[in-house]
Amino acid sequence: MPPIQLDLTVPKSLSAAVEERIRDAIVNAELAFGQALPEDGVGLAMGVSRTPMREALTRLQAQGLVVIVPKKGTFVFDPSPDDVDQLAAFRLMLESEAVRLGLAVAPEAALAGLRAAQGAMEQARRGGDGRAYARADTVFHASFFHHCGNAYLAKAYESIAWQVAALRAHLSVPRLHEQDTSFAEHAAMIGHFAAGEAEALLAILGRHILRSAAVYREAIRVRGA
Repeated sequence: MPPIQLDLTVPKSLSAAVEERIRDAIVNAELAFGQALPEDGVGLAMGVSRTPMREALTRLQAQGLVVIVPKKGTFVFDPSPDDVDQLAAFRLMLESEAVRLGLAVAPEAALAGLRAAQGAMEQARRGGDGRAYARADTVFHASFFHHCGNAYLAKAYESIAWQVAALRAHLSVPRLHEQDTSFAEHAAMIGHFAAGEAEALLAILGRHILRSAAVYREAIRVRGA
């Protein structure tokens, strides 16, 4: 495997810069699921010492993006089919409640966020940019939580959001044919949200999340074959 090459832009703190850069590399599929992240190797690639590297990796572990194994090292998380199923079930619970709250609390603001994300998805789709589509997809679903009026619900979603985004980038992006179905489902969700049709929206959301999980499971199976 070639040496890891990650450029680095430094913001307020060095460890925060390292965290952000590695997270972006995982979420954008620059780093593979299960890939080893040796402190010395990654630190050398970024030009940073072990201390900020360890601080960053500890926070990334809390976000579910890396696994730190004592005496073995740090690795990008490597989801199993069971992980995918559990994540999908939890995500569906959270998003369903966020949809209900968004319709009750701030429907116009939430709808504006959904439409903006859909516009970005359409632009990425026309340009054939799968990664940009996946990023816009992430923003679309986060919009339900930005206007749900419950900070604890939003925080719960944040605890899995990066893992969900990584699954999209690693396992959905290579399957461009899935975009047509995905885009149609998102458009239908917007239509029902605009009409205040919660139950119809939730039915599509459920199918969408479970279909995505099935795609991820199949991609994991093929990858492991």
